[in-house]
Amino acid sequence: MNSLHSINAASTAGNSAISANKVIRNTYMLLSATLLFAALSAMGAMALNLPHPGMIVTLVGYFGLLFLTSKFRDSAAGIGFVFALTGFMGYTLGPIVSHYLGLPNGGQTVATAMGLTAAIFLGLSGYALATRKNFNYMGGFLMVGIIVGFVASLAAIFFEMPALSLAVSAIFVLLMSGLILYETSNIIHGGETNYIMATVTLFVSIFNLFTSLLHLLGFMNSDE
Repeated sequence: MNSLHSINAASTAGNSAISANKVIRNTYMLLSATLLFAALSAMGAMALNLPHPGMIVTLVGYFGLLFLTSKFRDSAAGIGFVFALTGFMGYTLGPIVSHYLGLPNGGQTVATAMGLTAAIFLGLSGYALATRKNFNYMGGFLMVGIIVGFVASLAAIFFEMPALSLAVSAIFVLLMSGLILYETSNIIHGGETNYIMATVTLFVSIFNLFTSLLHLLGFMNSDE
């Protein structure tokens, strides 16, 4: 009986590992495709010199497409909505990047933000995958932190408080770094089994990490 129990436990663990590896593979394939699509959308917006859609349209578009992605996450339509969401976010990023490129040392600022974003994402994801440590305990803290940060960012915009805006950007660099660790760990340990939603979480983490670094580096370069 003990031998049979051990065999069943080993079989279950093996199946879980195979399932997690499949989610990881599908997630990174879809993430790579959406990052490329978002980059093309951003470049298109820059080439056409399109204006930023504004905060209200951005929020409605983001949360609306996020809702649809979540609703259809178990169907082929979910993949379409992932590309719609990431393409829309790429479009909103285009005017932001254009703004920073127009500043002194703008090209260096954008390139540095991109390099740091890639280094942080690859480093943290690689660490979580290599060590297979469980970072699920961070979930509650990250959720509260992101909500507080989001409210603070809205306050910084409405009340025109540049210092608060910079503080929020610095906090979001830490929060998004933590979210990358958390979500990667969540996939490894079977907490997230849907690669569409895993892709969205990692994409949003990379997007916010990049824009936050861009804001901070842009401020430092403007001081120079």
